[in-house]
Amino acid sequence: MIPLVYDQLSGCGKDNEFFLALLKKLNVKYIADLGCGTGRLTTHFSESGYHITAIDPNEEAIEYAKAKEYPVEVIWIVGDSSNLQTNAFDAVIMTANVAQVFLTDESWQNVISDAYRALKPGGHFIFDTRNPLAKEWEQWQEDMTPDLATNPVNNEPLEIWTEYDGFVGDIFTFYETIKVARTNEVVIQKKMQLIFRTQEEMQESLQQVGFSQIHVYGDWSFTKATSDTKSFILHAVKE
Repeated sequence: MIPLVYDQLSGCGKDNEFFLALLKKLNVKYIADLGCGTGRLTTHFSESGYHITAIDPNEEAIEYAKAKEYPVEVIWIVGDSSNLQTNAFDAVIMTANVAQVFLTDESWQNVISDAYRALKPGGHFIFDTRNPLAKEWEQWQEDMTPDLATNPVNNEPLEIWTEYDGFVGDIFTFYETIKVARTNEVVIQKKMQLIFRTQEEMQESLQQVGFSQIHVYGDWSFTKATSDTKSFILHAVKE
């Protein structure tokens, strides 16, 4: 994620609608938005009246997020899952495939253990991740055209180019480069890495830390995920 252009490239979609609908069904009040980024969904949570603690390790992203308007006050934290208060939340939610940035088993175990610790009994842990069987990276690599955006500081048109190293072991590496369209000047270049865990791996890891009633939805609908599903949305409950 590059905060400068993230909101322009990631508008409202089915993921927003799904998360908001699920939270409404669960009748929760206190939410931790873990890996909130630039607050793309935090704003919608606030508009729905939830009490939100929004956490992200990227200080620049948090600054972009805080600059937006929120009907309900948001607690902002530059940090990670270790900053979550114990037994404080009705739901911990991670959106935009944040689950895929935890590249080691240890880092993933820490996150889900922290989420479990932070939830009240009966609380809900909800997150999305891509299905490795769908091999979505193959479509990414076929697209040789840049994404387009505008620099919010000076309104300069920007181009976002992506180059792919592919997989080394389980880790998929790519690079995003933002250039000024007019001059081809490089503004930012960032290395990014993702891991694609299977549905079975995700469910087993959640069970190991104590979660139960694990539901796995597919592709932003309230139907059970299948092997053809592109996106998994996992919903686990703390007893």
